[in-house]
Amino acid sequence: MSTASASPASLASGHRQILSILVALVILVACVLSTETTMPTQNMSHKERAELREEARDMFYHAYHAYMENAYPADELMPLSCKGRYRGVTPSRGDMDDILGNFSMTLVDTLDTLVLLGDFTEFEHAVKLVIRDVQFDSDIIVSVFETNIRMVGGLLSAHILAEYLQKHADTMHWYKGELLEMSRELGYRLLPAFNTSTGIPHARVNLRLGMKDPQLKKSRETCTACAGTILLEFAALSRLTGDPIFEVRAHAAMDALWKLRHRGSDLMGTVLNVHSGDWVRRDSGVGAGIDSYYEYLFKSYVLLGDDKYLARFNRHYNAVMKYVSEGPMLLDVLMHRPHAKSKNFMDSLLAFWPGLQVLSGDLKPAVQTHEMLYQVMQMHTFIPEAFTVDFQIHWGQHPLRPEFIESTYFLYRATGDHHYLQVGKRALKTLQQYAKVSCGYAAVNDVRTGKHEDRMDSFVLSETIKYLFLLFSDPQDLIINVDEFVFTTEAHLLPLSIAQLGNSTFSFRQSDEHNVLDFMRTCPSSNKLFPEKVRKPLRNFITGSCPRTTAGKRLSALDFQASNADHLRAVYDMGITMVSVGDRSQGKAKSHEEGEMGLQFMQEMLELTKMQSINQLAQLQAVAYATDEKAQDWIALMAGPSHFSPELIGDQFVQGDLVLAKPRRACEELLENAEEAKGKVLVAERGDCTFVNKARLAQKVGAAALIVCDNVPGSSGETQPMFAMSGDGKDDVLIPVVFMYSVEFGKLSAVMQRRKQPLRVRVMQMVEFKRWQLAKAQRQNQTATVTQKPEKEL
Repeated sequence: MSTASASPASLASGHRQILSILVALVILVACVLSTETTMPTQNMSHKERAELREEARDMFYHAYHAYMENAYPADELMPLSCKGRYRGVTPSRGDMDDILGNFSMTLVDTLDTLVLLGDFTEFEHAVKLVIRDVQFDSDIIVSVFETNIRMVGGLLSAHILAEYLQKHADTMHWYKGELLEMSRELGYRLLPAFNTSTGIPHARVNLRLGMKDPQLKKSRETCTACAGTILLEFAALSRLTGDPIFEVRAHAAMDALWKLRHRGSDLMGTVLNVHSGDWVRRDSGVGAGIDSYYEYLFKSYVLLGDDKYLARFNRHYNAVMKYVSEGPMLLDVLMHRPHAKSKNFMDSLLAFWPGLQVLSGDLKPAVQTHEMLYQVMQMHTFIPEAFTVDFQIHWGQHPLRPEFIESTYFLYRATGDHHYLQVGKRALKTLQQYAKVSCGYAAVNDVRTGKHEDRMDSFVLSETIKYLFLLFSDPQDLIINVDEFVFTTEAHLLPLSIAQLGNSTFSFRQSDEHNVLDFMRTCPSSNKLFPEKVRKPLRNFITGSCPRTTAGKRLSALDFQASNADHLRAVYDMGITMVSVGDRSQGKAKSHEEGEMGLQFMQEMLELTKMQSINQLAQLQAVAYATDEKAQDWIALMAGPSHFSPELIGDQFVQGDLVLAKPRRACEELLENAEEAKGKVLVAERGDCTFVNKARLAQKVGAAALIVCDNVPGSSGETQPMFAMSGDGKDDVLIPVVFMYSVEFGKLSAVMQRRKQPLRVRVMQMVEFKRWQLAKAQRQNQTATVTQKPEKEL
């Protein structure tokens, strides 16, 4: 289209009607958030800080005693049932239970916290219990990653601190290194997982049988964080025992991962094949599946002094800040197409990132991302497990994760800004008000309702409360100088002096792999950075005032955000006025060039809107049913897809009678109505176990398809973004699986109750349902036309 003869004003005027429609759509979907944002800036008195430290101590003992009195020697406390969670005894939660090994995980994970609290008597008692009761010769499949960070790390840290107390507190003279020997034994039981062609370990291993367990024959996939979060513990284990095998294997795994990075973007994916090294999921971010890989690159440099890990960290860090970072937000991209976003939501695990940025010296973006997360917390009481780019809830669970408090602690240590004490206070009081129960602290099943879950992960004691206690403690309050230690990803303490022990590593640095720029990064000095100045522009970030546009760069429709003040200004300068429905005001471009940019922007916006509508419709699933007995008229209800089940392509569909699972959440080993479910479309409620485990059970009983309905009353696809259910990287589910929000399933349930006969449904793509209905309507019109012709001739 030629625009040379058109004036800027006429360009804007010619597209005003289209703009009104588009802007109305943007405004309708824009999030209207609370403007109440408390930003405490006052200094905290020594008295208040001491009171909060003691409250954190009381929180620890409330949870610790609940575990010891009601759950030990179980791995975890179930705070609502007030009993222990045992592998193979307590009802299975599917793959979630891979963290459990019937080895008293919560106690082992908590040992070093007792030392930080100064409770040497209880620490000594707990160490004796672990030595007496904990054993690893069990026919149980466990997660290599979780067992390493919680158990191996917990045993090593406790051993180091036991020897420290022998020297500095004149106690535990009976201790002869038993915990170190236990960690060595456990390390050897994990080693079979490293027997792969790439050197990258399997995700799971049998504690007794290694990889010879029949259930592990098809094991081939693991996550980047799972394979890349081994080195700290294994290097410490090798250097303390003198056995180099652990560190050698961990280095080899890290080297193999590094070789798999995308050479163009320097980004990593999240799931890979341990035999071939092929990427299974190419999403790249800093959250779930990849988080602690970055953490261990940097901390391996700090703990071991091997500068190749600093070089690798800096390469990845620069890539993350270039492609993943969007102002304060961190949005997943595709590693091979880094300008393409792969998700429209962020998960809560990324809250560790500001803490890592502090450690690496990049404070300004750490302050910004932390501030964004704090506003999310204020908005939803807790940071939900996942939230969308407009800060709405994507997954509503909150298992009392420590990452945000961890970053708060490191930001306070780096800046001395009392704002972070106030943030910590709010986090502490929130836990006390909404998570504390008579038997410990219960995870929140949904932050919208505050409903509890019968779950208290070991990290609540080993990390969440530990970091709260450290935040409100002065250095003189602690028995050890924490600056002489590195915190592992599970907040276990490994001394920097480990680098001086028999170093079994060798230099992997090669001249063609790294250059001098990989070891350099300019960082702001904390003496010149005032966090309040960084936070101030973000004060109302969630209500829409975060500048994200670089001056001089043309704003594209893809980047445009209606809540961004700078974007609105740029659009206004193009002659485009943002209006509410009914507003007749007009915009005028500043110049001819701005007018042309405005026209280009509107063309992009039209194409983008068209593309998004097609993409959303293509991904949307349908659960359709006939409204009459002759099956002439059908209605379709929207449903979401899954990443782990086969895709219904084209005119494919699955049809069958609806059957409600018994028990309704389908998390048991077998359904009570397994025979009835055979060949039918099974319905199971969300909760208690993973989506993919429900699918496997449905497939096991012979169901033709599975519908998972939401467990949050009032949720609807009309008001909430539809999402794709995630799996665990395996592709063993062969039946279609879809997700329905409560309102949509409620309509289906109401029809079921009215019908005397079982309700037959079709599961298919929504776009195919619409094509089917359109084709049927066209056939009916043609029939009607033929029927009417003789009448006209008469």
